[in-house]
Amino acid sequence: MAIVGTVREMYRYPVKSFAGERLETECRIESYGIFGDRLHAFIDETKEGWNSFITARGIPAMLSYRALLEEKGAEDGEPCVIVTAPDGKQYRWNEELLREIQQFARVKISMKSYRPKSGGGTGIDDSHILIVTNRSLLRLEALWGKELDPRRFRANLIVSLNDEGAEESEWIGKSVTIGSAELRIDKGCERCAMIGLHPDTQERDPSLLKVVNKELKLIFGVYASVVKPGAIAVGDKVLLRSP
Repeated sequence: MAIVGTVREMYRYPVKSFAGERLETECRIESYGIFGDRLHAFIDETKEGWNSFITARGIPAMLSYRALLEEKGAEDGEPCVIVTAPDGKQYRWNEELLREIQQFARVKISMKSYRPKSGGGTGIDDSHILIVTNRSLLRLEALWGKELDPRRFRANLIVSLNDEGAEESEWIGKSVTIGSAELRIDKGCERCAMIGLHPDTQERDPSLLKVVNKELKLIFGVYASVVKPGAIAVGDKVLLRSP
């Protein structure tokens, strides 16, 4: 195994398309990904599959609501979610929050909570964990010509590569060990209009997606699935294993 970098930042998004939380120390890696990640979502019940999710692509204001987990208040083995609105008001995952978000939607929406330990899946778009590296961020920032906030990409892990560390595109089909967890790198992440939304102001800038399309064929970051659950901490080494 070769050490290719270290974990610089970790993020969790308890509610799909809401702002999430930066994890400062250690996090659990479950079979479905980071503990508590994308376990709640808003749904348009008239649609099916991934098209049924209500996201910030259609309602940018969703990004102004910040969700975090209160793990000590877990119910039935699952963590409780606390949502803070732009005005500072706090909500639980209940009908009051649904009414708050319904005001932004043109269609009737509902709430969905996942119980992955019972085989219920999650609201994750593809594989379990999304990884972006500092080298790719710096390269894209130079191509775009503007300051680039990494939160635009909603990655779970941001990895700082060693000078000699392999690019994440070279990880595909291989496994990485981070902390006590093992992940398999499945494929690149195809990007959409979400990256054009500033994570704080929700201002749209479609020029970023155009650059990613032209220069990177819409691929930025990699998806990984969990081979072995464990724990990952900021500062952990990323060890790359060949197939």
